[in-house]
Amino acid sequence: MQKSEAVIRELLSLAQIEVNGKNAWDIQVHDDRFFVRVLRDGSLGLGESYMEGWWDCAAIDELITRALKAHLDEKVKNETRYLFEVLRAKIFNRQSASRAFEVGIKHYDLGNDLYQRMLDKRLNYTCGYWKEAQNLDEAQEAKLDLVCKKIGVRPGMKILELGCGWGAFAKYAAENYGVSVVGLTISKEQVALGMELCKGLPVEIRLQDYREVEGKFDAVISIGIMEHVGYKNYRTYMQVVQRCLKEGGIGFLHTIGRNNSITTGEPWSDKYIFPNGMLPSITQLGSAMEDLFVMEDWHNIGPHYDPTLMVWHANFERAWPELQQKYGDTFYRMWRYYLLSSAGGFRSRNTQLWQIVFTHMGTPQPDCRFS
Repeated sequence: MQKSEAVIRELLSLAQIEVNGKNAWDIQVHDDRFFVRVLRDGSLGLGESYMEGWWDCAAIDELITRALKAHLDEKVKNETRYLFEVLRAKIFNRQSASRAFEVGIKHYDLGNDLYQRMLDKRLNYTCGYWKEAQNLDEAQEAKLDLVCKKIGVRPGMKILELGCGWGAFAKYAAENYGVSVVGLTISKEQVALGMELCKGLPVEIRLQDYREVEGKFDAVISIGIMEHVGYKNYRTYMQVVQRCLKEGGIGFLHTIGRNNSITTGEPWSDKYIFPNGMLPSITQLGSAMEDLFVMEDWHNIGPHYDPTLMVWHANFERAWPELQQKYGDTFYRMWRYYLLSSAGGFRSRNTQLWQIVFTHMGTPQPDCRFS
């Protein structure tokens, strides 16, 4: 046995994971180059070697859960590569306005057919709320209604949604609460389908970077944009919200978050799934809000993302025969790894999902439902 293999086997044993073992979460190695690659490239090498068929696992979600609970991601890290990424993030604004549309082109514009088969009927591409839900459609509608209640939606309100996706919130709020919504996205495909889905409603969906928006609104919300904003721009984002929020209005933020502060994205996800993405921490968001807003409520619904991702994965697997010819087998392994490893991140409590409600300084506390 080579030294690299012995090291990886020993590390995996800390998480009760065996190489070529019998449990669903055990890793089945097909190419011995896997061991050197993971030691050299860490999480990037793990994901890439799976895409290339060097290993398999019946339950990637549980494999990642166990690995993260045992902190194996910290034990296998190429420090030279990591320090280079940190330095690059300090020198360059990887989420600048000129780069803002890159994730739209590479991820959200992949194809509406993929997302229509994977997501719920309203095309929510964020965490559902499973407190009383029996299926994905119910969980996503419960999430949308929870957002409406948290911002005190009432007929006639004008709402700005930064990062609106295919218009799921805008359509739901306009239909059920009689509001008008302006939504921004960096995806051409989302604009085209979103405007079609919201036809006849007081909803406008724009292809526009959040930094360029003007106007005044009763509420400014985002349901899944902060993951793309970047640490250099958190303050700018909050200043945009402050500028666009009427006096007495409510701000709302729904974002995946980390337990610690970083300045770079996860290497594999950054390269293959969400270019220029990174997850904020409580410290980073709090600092960005300081002296601008009063934080009214901070709610963690992170455990609800695990079942959401598992249903997305089941839907994707079910639809794959229809999608295979267009997307190809390498994409299948990449997308499967993305969904299941993300589920493992939430199941291990390594990542969270926060819903934050905030108001202008001096605003009376809103009478809203926060859970």
